[in-house]
Amino acid sequence: MQEEQKQEASMEMGGCCGGRKKKQARDERERRDLISRLNRMEGQIRGIRNMLLEERYCVDILTQVSSVSSALKAFSKELLQSHIESCVVSDIQEGKTEAVEELCGLIKKIM
Repeated sequence: MQEEQKQEASMEMGGCCGGRKKKQARDERERRDLISRLNRMEGQIRGIRNMLLEERYCVDILTQVSSVSSALKAFSKELLQSHIESCVVSDIQEGKTEAVEELCGLIKKIM
């Protein structure tokens, strides 16, 4: 619970990437959507845990795992798009070409 409060406090400060490196105000609607997606995935993962405890059929559990995996990929795509459209574009416009290198490294990690 305390970790969630820290994360929310970090988000309240504004900023892309939690405000750690660079600040880029995140649109409130976008923030709510991302949090909502995470909350949904968190619920799905708890559901998977319960399915294991209930000794449910493996195929049913794996179907739910696939659903969470797809949701996480969609979350990553949305966040990456937002990062490119705001943080990366802003950095490039300011002449900070290292943003391209950082983006390339990020894409390699998530692919």
